[in-house]
This record gives sequence, structure tokens and C-alpha cells, in this order.
Amino acid sequence: MHSRWTAIRVLLSGVALTVGGAPWVAHAQGPNAAARVHIDRARAAAYRPGHSLMMLYENVCADAISPEGPVEPRSTDGGQTAPPLAARRAPPRTDWYSEPAKVFDNLYWLGSHGDAHRVPRLAGDSTWAVKTSAGLILIDTGNDYSAKELIADGLKKLGEDPAQIKYVILSHNHGDRYFGARYIQETFGARVIMSDADWTAMAASNEPVELRPKKDMVATDGMKLALGDTTLTLYLTPGHTPGTISTLVPLRDGNNRHVGAVWGGINPSLMRYGVRYFRTLEETFKTWSASAVRFQEVAAKAGADTYLTIHPSLDDAQEKIHALKYRRPGDPHPLVSKDNLNRFLTIIKECTDAQLARITS
Repeated sequence: MHSRWTAIRVLLSGVALTVGGAPWVAHAQGPNAAARVHIDRARAAAYRPGHSLMMLYENVCADAISPEGPVEPRSTDGGQTAPPLAARRAPPRTDWYSEPAKVFDNLYWLGSHGDAHRVPRLAGDSTWAVKTSAGLILIDTGNDYSAKELIADGLKKLGEDPAQIKYVILSHNHGDRYFGARYIQETFGARVIMSDADWTAMAASNEPVELRPKKDMVATDGMKLALGDTTLTLYLTPGHTPGTISTLVPLRDGNNRHVGAVWGGINPSLMRYGVRYFRTLEETFKTWSASAVRFQEVAAKAGADTYLTIHPSLDDAQEKIHALKYRRPGDPHPLVSKDNLNRFLTIIKECTDAQLARITS
């Protein structure tokens, strides 16, 4: 869960902070003119009928809009310190369980539900399972307490054999992406893939050692992951973590072909779980914004037209998945929208640029 959703931060006017090696003073005055330009662009992209991204906008632009603006997190902020394994308590099943769903002819959703209106907010987590002629590829695994029921049992409900999981791609090194990976790795012998930078960050984090998968394959930028008749393409898009992975997935819907894009993070992150990812907030924001611009270009060149969420409550993904049950022959697919994908990445970029403007203008 992202730290901004659980942290309570109070910044008094006139407190001096150090950003980029130089002191600056926060004056609780809200967005400056430069930041407002980016906020307005992000807000304009936040809503279209049937494709709401309002929750995404309100989450990613929260720090840019706030009176104090972005501040460097303390190591004791929520989300920065993970409890030891003995202190972990699985939330009630009603807080996370969702039925598995077939979303495309070759793609399943095996995630948990979320409610972005709750405090603390729950975004839910997606695990995507790509079906190929030679087995299954997972993108993320969610939490340890839900992996068996959501992934293994979920695949069985959909008529698939979880023993056919061959690869697990981890979008980044946070527990909501990888805590279930060790179970999949040890139970089914699947290969686990993460960027080298994020393998390193995971090894240094204060998240429970017992839940970490064994280091395995290292993703490189532009890496092709081929299994049977299907090839996924992985891109390094740092900024949420040092080595966030975003993935392009070929999709089939009857006679129609689509390309799905999994953007590997949400908020730019300077540090998480005891590990500092970047030197300064300025570097963090510039890195994440550049990654969004680059991946938007990559996705456009590949003809990507479907956003595959990692946090379903931020883009009403579960409502769209549910709508598949009511889809009539010839109706458009609820998740297919090139505009929605572009607006998503636009909000990521513009809200990040707005944060940058708050600390540099």
C-alpha cells in the first residue's frame, strides 16, 4: 500500500527542509503557477464516461495540491517500516477476496478488491495471468496470505492448472507485488523475474526476509519473454522504485488483437521500507516523469490500446471486468481504450511534474 494513503503528515509553515542539497522553506501556500499548469492538465484527463481516472488523479496529485507540497518522507512514515513476520496479521478475507475472471481469451485477472474511498484507503492489487501455448506467465502476485486462494485456487476455478505457471514478472520490489511470489516459486517451480536494481533494493529493505522470493532472473530494458506462442516485452521504467518494470502484453479477443500495457507503479518514491532509491526528490520526480513519457511513446509505437491496472480501484477496473458478464456479441471490450491508457500516463506525468514544480519554482 502506498505510504501517502496511510501517513499523517504535519508540516509547519517556515520549517526548513533540505532538497537537492539546498535548504528550502515550505510556506503552506498551495500550488504555485507552474505547478497549477500541470495539475490542470492532469485534472482534465481524469474523467471520461466509462473510463474514470478520478481516483488516480486524486492520489497522484495529492502532494502537488496540498498546502505543504511534497516533503521528503521520514523513515517512520507509514509504509516505510514493515512489521516483522511475527507481527503480521492477515486482514479479514472480506477485505481482499475477489472472484477470478477471464478478461481476454488469453488473460485472467486474479486480484484482490479495493476501496479507494476508505480511510485508510485500499487500492486492491492485481495479478494478471497470461495464457500461452506452453504455460502461464504471472505479472505480480499480491500478498502471501492471499496467493494460494487468489492465484492457485483462482486458476483452478477458471479451468487452468497452477502447475503450468512458468514465469512470474514482478513489477517492483514492494510487498504488495512480491509477497506471494515465494509461494509460487516454491510450490510450482516458477521462474521469478525482477530488475537488478529492485532485487538489490528488496535485499536491503526492512520487509520480512521470510517472504522474499529467492533471487532468480534479472529483467533488462526491452527484454523479450517468450513462452510458446506468446512474447511479452519488459521495459525498465524507474521512479516508483529504482528498477520498476512496465510490460506490454499481446491480447486476443475473438478475432480481434490488442496490446495491453501494465504500468509498473503509481506514485514517485524517494524511499521505501528503509531503502533510499534516489538522492533527492527532484531526481525522483524527474526520473518518474521521464519514464512515463518514454513508456507512452513505447506503448504508442507498439499499438497498445488497453491499460492493465496494478491497483484496480484507481481506474474502476473491477467494474469493467464485471461488465464483461453483460457484454453482448459485437460490443466493444470494456477495457480496450487507447485514450484511457494515454490519459493514465498523462496523469502520472503531469502530477509528477506538478510536484517537481512545487519544489523547484
